Amino acid sequence: MARRATVAMLNLSNLNPCVKEMQYAVRGPIVIRAAELEKELQGGKNLPFEQVIRANIGDAHAMGQKPITFVREVTSLALTPQLMTSHPSLFSNDAVERTREILATAHGGSAGAYTDSVGLPAVTKDITDYITKRDGYPALQENIFVGTGASACIKNVMKLVLTQDPNNKPGFMIPIPQYPLYSACCSEFNAHLISYYMDESNNWTLNVEELERAFTEAKKFCVPKAICVINPGNPTGQNLPKENIAEIIKFSHRNKLLLMADEVYQSNIYGDKDEFTSFKKVLCSLGSEYEDQQLASFHSVSKGYMGECGLRGGYCELTNFDPDVKAMLYKLLSASLCSSTIGQIAISCMIKPPSGDAAELYKKETNAVLNSLKERSILVHQKLNEIPGIQCNPLQGAMYAFPKIEIPKKAVKLAERENVAPDFFYCRELLNATGICVVPGSGFGQIPGTYHFRMTILPPKEQLEVFLQKLGEFHAHFLEKYS
Repeated sequence: MARRATVAMLNLSNLNPCVKEMQYAVRGPIVIRAAELEKELQGGKNLPFEQVIRANIGDAHAMGQKPITFVREVTSLALTPQLMTSHPSLFSNDAVERTREILATAHGGSAGAYTDSVGLPAVTKDITDYITKRDGYPALQENIFVGTGASACIKNVMKLVLTQDPNNKPGFMIPIPQYPLYSACCSEFNAHLISYYMDESNNWTLNVEELERAFTEAKKFCVPKAICVINPGNPTGQNLPKENIAEIIKFSHRNKLLLMADEVYQSNIYGDKDEFTSFKKVLCSLGSEYEDQQLASFHSVSKGYMGECGLRGGYCELTNFDPDVKAMLYKLLSASLCSSTIGQIAISCMIKPPSGDAAELYKKETNAVLNSLKERSILVHQKLNEIPGIQCNPLQGAMYAFPKIEIPKKAVKLAERENVAPDFFYCRELLNATGICVVPGSGFGQIPGTYHFRMTILPPKEQLEVFLQKLGEFHAHFLEKYS
């Protein structure tokens, strides 16, 4: 008897369309191809390069950055507390004391137990103290919750403004260029992405007239609910001045928008005269007129000087939120029980440095990381601008450069025939010719008719120098080939 053809219960024809629509450029086709090339090199295949240089993602440890000793001491002791008594000489007194402080608020005194949904009390207290000291305005522990990375915190806040009314689709104002998490979430949540363009000619600052344009046009298609700002910028590397932050807050208040401040790169500031200013600090400085402006601010252990991406620790501070809304959010968090305990512990190590016998090494290690990043940011900016056909703004913060690249019309037409973006075409050729892996600017958004790529400054300086030399040679050849 012939076997009857069967159709899988779940297939592409009935898969959630929001999942199919979702894109995440940082781990897209270029990166998949880079992994294939690495396997080919390992298998002995002869390629025009000896190694793949991954500059596509802000993963510091994958690029060779060493962990901060204090962080690894405390996380090790939290997982194996008997080491505090069996091998005390291996650990600093600071690490032992911090571990005991944290585990004293853990259920059963164990890092393996579920924590409160908002986080370990010792950790949320450390976050509260850090924000108060940073901004000069009081923070409240009841306004803090932690998550499995800042990304999880961001997604949970975005869920608060979603609607079930197809005629009133919620809209999120997202900076373009943007970190693809936001466009991916808009697709996943079936929300409308409202693009507002950063001003590349003015070092990627925000223009209020552009915000008003985007807001007004979006009202034809959706109900704008929130505005997201990434500062310092990813992928653009800007550090917004206080005046610009104040303008954004006033715009949000005027249009009754929830303000979401993605500040995960707040420790990565490279300009000699620059300093990070939080949205919370500026909001508080504006006085009682703005005390009803709701703000959600985010931070993470994945960036800064720690680069602990895999530990997945992040937090959110809610400012001026209605208590009933906070209760609903915390109910939402409870459905996931809790975030990673080790990620939470890493947050404590980030925002509360040791002050005793571990302090000197902690300061030495963190300064070394930040100074090295600053040196690399200067190198990348200088060398990119030395390449004819490539322009890059100064890197004031974060871990990336987002240079504008010249792509000849011939290459643009070839890309169109393949139904791919011209900068995707460029990045694919760059990878296949040199082993350099960067992300096409089209994956982050850009003004139509302009082309970019995002690269991280995380590879070691020696590797970056090779990268930039190869890039210059490739770009000259690319222009010649397609002109």
